[in-house]
Order: sequence, then C-alpha cells, then structure tokens
Amino acid sequence: MKSKITGGETDFLFSEKVLGKYDVKYYRCRDTGFIQTEEPYWLNEAYSNAITKLDLGLVQRNIDLSKTVYPVILQNFDPSKKFLDYAGGYALFTRLMRNKGIDFYNTDPYCENIFAEEQDLKYLPLGQRFELETAFEVFEHLPDPVAGMEDMLKYSDSILFSTVIVPKSVSKDWWYYSFETGQHVAFYTLNSLKFLAEKFGLNFYSNGTTLHLFTRKNLSKNPFKLSPAGWLIKKAAKKLDKLETKFYGKRQSLLDEDIANAKKKLKEK
Repeated sequence: MKSKITGGETDFLFSEKVLGKYDVKYYRCRDTGFIQTEEPYWLNEAYSNAITKLDLGLVQRNIDLSKTVYPVILQNFDPSKKFLDYAGGYALFTRLMRNKGIDFYNTDPYCENIFAEEQDLKYLPLGQRFELETAFEVFEHLPDPVAGMEDMLKYSDSILFSTVIVPKSVSKDWWYYSFETGQHVAFYTLNSLKFLAEKFGLNFYSNGTTLHLFTRKNLSKNPFKLSPAGWLIKKAAKKLDKLETKFYGKRQSLLDEDIANAKKKLKEK
C-alpha cells in the first residue's frame, strides 16, 4: 500500500478489529513514519454519530484549547479579523472564542451547530478567507491528508490544529488508534507533518506532542514554546492586558449581537 503522505512505500504493521467486527490492516510509511489504515470502507458506519459517545473529554478539551489558542492569536495574528473552526462539531470552541471577543465562525457539514448557530460559515460570502483556521482532532480522521489539506487551505493560509504525535516506541495498545470508534485512520509523526508543510510551501511549528501550526507567516519564534501561563507571567502579561483592554469593546459587541440573535430565535419559536 502506498503512503497517503509521500506516495512512497509502506510496511505492514498489524491487523486489529475496528468497530468490534472489521479486521483492518495498519501500515507505516517508510519515509516519514506516518501510520495509516487500509482504505477505510467502514467510515459511514463509524460516523453514524458525528461525535462519538466515547469522547467524554469534549467539553474540557474545548475549554483548555480556548485558553491556549487565545494568546497565540493575540501574539501572532490580527485578532480584529475573522477566524474559522474547521470541522468544529457543536461549535463549542467557536462560542468560547467569541465570548473572548474573537470573531470566530464554525463549519461542520456532519454535525449540528448548537452553540453558535448564527456564526456558521454558510452565512458568510462564498470564498470568504480567514486570518486563521483551527482544526482540532481533525487530521487523524482524514482518509486522504493531502486532499484534506487542500480543502482547508481554501479558507486560510494558516491552520492551527491538534493531533497526537505517534510515540517513538508505539505499540498496538496505543489509545489513540481508537479501534472502538473506527474514526481514526491517520496517525502522524513530526516528520510526516513537516513533509506536508513542505509540500504546500508552509512553515511548520509544533509543541512536539499535540498542538501544531501550518502557516505562510514567518514567525519570529515557536508560538507553542511557552504555555499560556508562561506567556502571561513571564513575557507577555503587559502586552496581553493591553490587547484585552483594546478589544474589550469588540468582545462586548459580539456578545450583545449573539444574545440578540438568540432572543430573536426564541421569539420565532
């Protein structure tokens, strides 16, 4: 089987039951260490529910990500522009970021937008571009990572995303394979992500484990080098305070607009 990243050769790793009934083969790219399943014929069944009931950490993960992404945006991007959460599920992350005053929108054709119904991509002009696009826990779901990247880059030249990096001594018992759900079909090494970045002419930054950034921007430093607490306490407290003050009015404006839209919806019902 050819690598979905490089198009080169792969080695067979193992077979395992997916969704409790399908014997699925897993392969590893010889050049980058990227791991992929055989062609995932079971995905329609795996996505009978867009968000698996086994994802018990969904709420806390979105809260944590909003705290991490906020200073990254303030320090490296223009927070006055529009942002997009790609495959954003229920739009919880979009709601949390809008509550912080960042003009975020959501898109996910497979899941109902519950938390930011009026801030959906479908309400924006066709061809709308964004300052930054987020894609959390998306890349491991892509049957074709290259095609997935091509689609994401239609919206922005910068993609901030999460996916867990394959451990150096990965075993068949690695939890991230998620055999029970059948939704994870692509598993990345840092080398495979660097390969994708080079393929699309992007710069690549990473915290080395879970958070990564593809961007055409040349950043002066790795945006993940310090934790949000580190930024606030050590280097960026004054700057972030000034930025929060500067965008307080916009934050309140966004909240007022969203509350008005929600009230309007309730009256219509």
